[in-house]
Amino acid sequence: MCTAITYRTKDFYFGRTLDWEHPYGEQVVVTPRNYPLPFRDLGTLEHHHAIIGMALIEKDYPLYFDGANEKGLAMAGLNFVGNAVYREPASGRENVASFEFIPWILGKCARVQEAVALMQAMNLTDRAFSGKLPPAQMHWLIADRDEAVTVECTREGLSIHPNPVGVLTNNPPFPEQLTRLKDYMDLSPRDPENQFSKELPLEPYSRGMGALGLPGDLSSQSRFVRAAFVKLNARSGDTEEESVNQFFHILGSVEQVRGCCEVEPGEYEITQYTSCCNTDLGIYYYTTYGNSQISGVDMHRENLDGRELIVYPLARGERIRMEK
Repeated sequence: MCTAITYRTKDFYFGRTLDWEHPYGEQVVVTPRNYPLPFRDLGTLEHHHAIIGMALIEKDYPLYFDGANEKGLAMAGLNFVGNAVYREPASGRENVASFEFIPWILGKCARVQEAVALMQAMNLTDRAFSGKLPPAQMHWLIADRDEAVTVECTREGLSIHPNPVGVLTNNPPFPEQLTRLKDYMDLSPRDPENQFSKELPLEPYSRGMGALGLPGDLSSQSRFVRAAFVKLNARSGDTEEESVNQFFHILGSVEQVRGCCEVEPGEYEITQYTSCCNTDLGIYYYTTYGNSQISGVDMHRENLDGRELIVYPLARGERIRMEK
């Protein structure tokens, strides 16, 4: 399961957690402007916006989990099992396989509205990348510094939902996730006031009771509420260090700890990695479950006019600073 959020201070930030019981072999990958991106039904995109993000490389193709392009547009795919329904290729449409969706949007679009316009002619297809990599059931968060949308392909067709919260988890479908926030309208970062009865002089018995009632379980719906509350109430300075630090604290409120989510006997879902991309600067930060120190990759230090993928293996071992 996963959680994706947006966050804005002076710059715009986008990132996610990827929660699973094992890693996929993901790495930070920069796709330069002239790296050919072949599409199953749309030929090859020879020239496109440069992209940085977390990806699995198979047969020289970057299968992005999340990423951002040099123009500031960002996108992440999250599990949407039981609800995602893709179509067969259709004539008269731009047929894009689900695994191609992120490079298709980030390679061609600079803003959310450009992506929305591009999707009007798109048909999201059920083509598999390979026999061992069938289509993953996903929905997506797409955002720039001014707006965000959630994209879902279900039995009813392709839907593009405005996302005023800038948060996405897994199930249920996004409109239901958004509706659930109405159950928590009384939440506040401040101490609660006694609404129980005028007959009882009830007062808070400790500090930190403002968010009393905020769900704390690991379900995707509860993580959506928790991430939305923490994000919308979070405050930080405008420096890069303060902003990035706060971003990781926000996603820390929904991270999965080994032992708390057993998916098979002895198999536990954990937060494999957490990402935070400054889309204005093109810097992709991340932590892994085994390494809580923030690492960063600056796409603009690379040759973005190149024709080869640039790959950074993840720092997975813990780095502890010992005082001298």
